[in-house]
Formats: sequence, structure tokens, C-alpha cells
Amino acid sequence: MSNLDENTKDRIQTEIDASEVVLFMKGTPVFPQCGFSSMVSQILSHMNVEFKGIDVLVESSLREGVKAFSNWPTIPQLYVKGEFVGGCDIIKEMHESGELKQLFDEKNVGNS
Repeated sequence: MSNLDENTKDRIQTEIDASEVVLFMKGTPVFPQCGFSSMVSQILSHMNVEFKGIDVLVESSLREGVKAFSNWPTIPQLYVKGEFVGGCDIIKEMHESGELKQLFDEKNVGNS
């Protein structure tokens, strides 16, 4: 894993701080570029949760940086109110068990 330079670290932190729900993903919410990113994007959309999708494919430093930032080796990565939640498998399991809705409720994230 490459070292995380300060500029990339600051950029990632700024993105996480700027939105309640941030998904670092391959592609965009409208046009995901991998099945895992698509799955998490669909779960959030199904739950009517507004989120900011950040395409890590546009810049390798961002793609590698977000992995180092969270100490999590895969993408997508979901952050809720500044807290790293997990990747696709974790989000899918949390959604199926109801834990994801509970997390959004506890964090007072606007979902309907």
C-alpha cells in the first residue's frame, strides 16, 4: 500500500466532512464501473439516502489514498457522518439485517 500524502489525506477528509454520507466508489452513482460499487449505490438509493459518490477511478492517488486512509483494502467505501462504515459485503449484510437503517436513524441521517 502506498503512503498517504498530506494533500490526498486532506482532500479525502474534506470530502468526508462536507457530506453526511460519502461513498468512495468506482464510477458514479448514475454509472457505476463495478458490481460492488453498483450494489452499495443501489442499496443507498433504495433506502432514499442522499449520498455523495466520489469516483476513485479518475485519479490513482485518490484510489490508493482512500484505501490507506481507512486501512481498508477494497472499494467501495462508505462513510456516514465522518465514520467509516465498511465496504460492499458489510453494507449488504447491514442492509439485510436492518442495521444500516438503524445506523442512519442513530446518526440522524435524513432518510425516508
